[in-house]
Amino acid sequence: MRLAANLVYQGAGELAHAAEELDYSVVLSGEGYRNDAVSVLGLAAGRTRRIGLASGIMQIPARPPGLAALTAATLDALSGGRFRLGLGVSNPDVSDGWYGVPFDKPLARTREYVDVVRQALRGEPLRYEGEHFRLPAAGRTGAPLHITTELPRPHIPVYLAAVGAGSLKLAGEIADGWIGVFTSPEAVAEAVAGIRAGRERAGRDMTGFDVLPSLPTAFADDVEAAVDQLRDHYVYMLGIGDPATNFYCSLARRMGYEAEMEHFAERLAAGDRAGAARAVPLGFIDRTAMAGPVSRVATRMREFAGAGVTTLGIMLSPARTDHDGRLRILRLAAEALEVSGVG
Repeated sequence: MRLAANLVYQGAGELAHAAEELDYSVVLSGEGYRNDAVSVLGLAAGRTRRIGLASGIMQIPARPPGLAALTAATLDALSGGRFRLGLGVSNPDVSDGWYGVPFDKPLARTREYVDVVRQALRGEPLRYEGEHFRLPAAGRTGAPLHITTELPRPHIPVYLAAVGAGSLKLAGEIADGWIGVFTSPEAVAEAVAGIRAGRERAGRDMTGFDVLPSLPTAFADDVEAAVDQLRDHYVYMLGIGDPATNFYCSLARRMGYEAEMEHFAERLAAGDRAGAARAVPLGFIDRTAMAGPVSRVATRMREFAGAGVTTLGIMLSPARTDHDGRLRILRLAAEALEVSGVG
């Protein structure tokens, strides 16, 4: 199992360089309300020479597939062939409320989006007749457009973020890797089974497929103290949109925390973020994060490796810390991987 680091935009170049020096496999940048993925990865590309770069994720409703392909081609060219294109539909609240894009039929939309991106990355003229994407959209008969970027390799890996059973099978069928969040070893094992079903549907096995969950990470001698460093992040993620439809609240309910999620939603609706943070169950955070001393995190790493993880993402933004604290997380996670024996 290898390590990945999920960057924050503050000090991203130095964090990426430190991860490279610690032999991390890849650095990722996501996008939401704090930063986009592309700007951070462009900076990281300029500060590193060997480490992989991945969008984790670029949101599908944020940009048309032609731009996603051009962005991927540019980042791959600038980095000398180190980029991996992570894509995801986000969730209904972000898609509709932030980008103004309907969330209908997310699986079909994702399949078509990846089709168009891959067609563009092959340098082919873009013509596509789908339910969600039609190029040219207005039926123009002139010469279709195509990417002219000089690519350093013939194939840019595509990763998909996926949570539900259908999206996991789709990731296995059409992608080169899976990016997961808020997941436990048990949930990873279930996800891998779904991915494997998708691979089999496409006539392939799991060879070369990257299973990459990203986990909030905090180090402290006391597990509860480490968990407390992550509570604000959990409030943020569990509080996106309506708790009734929020993907991560649904995961907590499936893990047996239905009453706790109801209390969380009540506190959040009342404007009591501190109370909402206290309401997030310690057990839920502990099972979906890496928290505690190095020895305990090493044990957790063995659990995730046993569940089928090939690259474990260390999230640097969730912990309540500063830049030096994030560098410390990178170092201690690398130490934990060495102690675990699964690196």
